[in-house]
Amino acid sequence: MTEPEKAPGTRRRFSGARLVVAVAVASALAAAGVTALLVNIMERKQEAKNPFYRVVELDDTISDPAVWGKNFPLQYDGYLRTVDQQRTRYGGSEAVARTPTQADPRSVVAQSRLEEDPRLVTLWSGYAFATDFREERGHAHMLEDQVFTERQHVTQQPGTCIHCHASVYVPYKKLGDGDLIKGFEKMNQMPFAEARKNVEHPVSCIDCHDPTTMQLRVTRPGFIEGIAALKASQGVPGYRVNEHATRQEMRTYVCGQCHVEYYFKGKEKRLTYPWAKGINIDQIMSYYDEDGHTDWTHKLTGAKVLKAQHPEFELYNQGIHARSGVACADCHMPYQRVGAMKISDHHVRSPLLNINRACQTCHKWSEAELLERAETIQTRTFQTRNLAMDALVDLIHDLERAQKTGRPDASLAKARDFQKRAQFYLDFVEAENSMGFHADQEAIRILSNSINFSRLGQNALRPEEAPSTSTSATEGAR
Repeated sequence: MTEPEKAPGTRRRFSGARLVVAVAVASALAAAGVTALLVNIMERKQEAKNPFYRVVELDDTISDPAVWGKNFPLQYDGYLRTVDQQRTRYGGSEAVARTPTQADPRSVVAQSRLEEDPRLVTLWSGYAFATDFREERGHAHMLEDQVFTERQHVTQQPGTCIHCHASVYVPYKKLGDGDLIKGFEKMNQMPFAEARKNVEHPVSCIDCHDPTTMQLRVTRPGFIEGIAALKASQGVPGYRVNEHATRQEMRTYVCGQCHVEYYFKGKEKRLTYPWAKGINIDQIMSYYDEDGHTDWTHKLTGAKVLKAQHPEFELYNQGIHARSGVACADCHMPYQRVGAMKISDHHVRSPLLNINRACQTCHKWSEAELLERAETIQTRTFQTRNLAMDALVDLIHDLERAQKTGRPDASLAKARDFQKRAQFYLDFVEAENSMGFHADQEAIRILSNSINFSRLGQNALRPEEAPSTSTSATEGAR
């Protein structure tokens, strides 16, 4: 039985209806796609206009970073990651397990620098650092590591130490009844354990940002006073960092609040940055010579000596990156894109762990090439540092032997003075966290001077002093 054919007019009507439906569906899909695209574009533009959503109201009394993190979750996530422990070839920290005790509940610490290089124990003999000195961990650990270091058990540390180991802006304001400097002065004079009761967090958002505008600001009195003294030495009196610094300068100054050389001045233990004559090492040494400050008396030699702290700001300022206008944040907190937003990476760390964003933004070389260049500089610095350290250890042992033979102090004074200089110049590079990378040629110059000071110290111990062979460059450094 044959199926009857449909009439030609019926087939044309049916095909026409299908075509209309298809066009309608296609048009609807196209319209939906365009709408979605436009909405996405508008959302991205809105994100770019409004880099954060104000979930909570921030003010000048909130130091808890978790509260700030409600408005700035991306930055807060990065901040939390500063707990990471990862070492580079010559820096960083690796996680070392330890058994917690009642006195020290930490189950993880960083590697001991004293075990890595026992010469440091000789260099710092009689000083608390010869008891416990470990690689620095990230910002998240800065408070607990200072609280539980064994150095706390061999010396009475002042509240001054809190300045760079905690979020101090709010506590200083409270202690000073609203006056930041008065609160700073009060906490300096407290024993460390008492000062610790006044702080809750390691460095926090409020230490670097204005809570209403989010602009960078300097809050630590040590830097406020130190940079003013430095500017005055350069012919700029009355410098107020938060009013006069450029935005790019602030991207270095907020780090320079703590990553510096410092000492505790007078019985008030006032935290002081020795910059009144300038910030290169010769100017700082000249400052200490005039001020008369020394950190401790060396146990083996009786010399009054100095230990550099962590002069990253000072050494960086002698290098090509500072000369080129590159800020600390450009390399240690490089910009990153998240959606349409451009933010600073708050996972502060070595650029060598983040070469793609930290270095390749400016340097168009492969990551392997850039890493090799950086490690070549560091290796050369490390080798010269070892020569300087051997020379200083030799001088210390020579002085120790001379002292044991009963030689009078007057005949040892010159050698002891050279020990002080050799120690400080060596330590300036040893304690600085870049193994010379921040200013490689300056680092080698400093270490070369340290070697020469040790050699001159040994010459000064000879029964009949040989004619001085010091160079004009060395004399200039003194």
